[in-house]
Amino acid sequence: MALRLLVGVKRVIDYGVMIRVKPDRTGVVTDGVKHSMNPFCEIAIEEAIRLKEKKLAMEVIAVSCGPQQCQETIRTALAMGADRGIHVEVSGKDYEALGPLQVSKIMAALAKKEEVDLILMGKQPVPSVLPHQKAKKKKITKLTASDLGVDLSSKLQTLSVDDPPARTAGVKVESVGQLVDKLREIGCI
Repeated sequence: MALRLLVGVKRVIDYGVMIRVKPDRTGVVTDGVKHSMNPFCEIAIEEAIRLKEKKLAMEVIAVSCGPQQCQETIRTALAMGADRGIHVEVSGKDYEALGPLQVSKIMAALAKKEEVDLILMGKQPVPSVLPHQKAKKKKITKLTASDLGVDLSSKLQTLSVDDPPARTAGVKVESVGQLVDKLREIGCI
C-alpha cells in the first residue's frame, strides 16, 4: 500500500542574509529580508519525492504555516515534485508567537484531516533556485488554524533578543600537544 506523505516546509531568512536584531530587541528584522526554504525541509521534500519514485508513496503534500509569503516556499516544494500544497495562513501577532507546539498541533490536525500516513519535517535556512512554471499549475489549499480547530495561543514570551557576542581571535597551534597545553591553560580540560 502506497503512503500519503505530509511534508512541513518552513520559510526562513536566507542563509546569505546578515541577521539584524530589531532596535526594541523583541526579535530579528524580517521586513524586506530575503527568505528561502529551510535546507532541512528541502531534504525532507527530496526524501518524500524519492519515496514516491520508488512507489512507496502515492502523494506528497507540502504544508507551510505563516503569512501569504509562505506560498513562495510551497511553490518551491511543488517545483521539486510535491503533488499539492497547503498554506495554513497565520499572520500578525499569531505568526510572531508561532512556536513548535502550535505548529505540531496544526500538523497533527492536518494529518488527521488529510488522512496521511507519514509526516516529514526539517528545521534551518537555504537558497532555492528552481523553475516554478509547473508549480504554478499545482493547487495550494489555503486554511487557517481555526479551520483545523487549533488554538494558537502561546505561553512563551520573548524577553529580549541580543546580537551574539563578538568572536575573539583564534590561536594557531603547531601540534596536538600544543593544542592540549593551550586547552589546559584556558581551563577547558
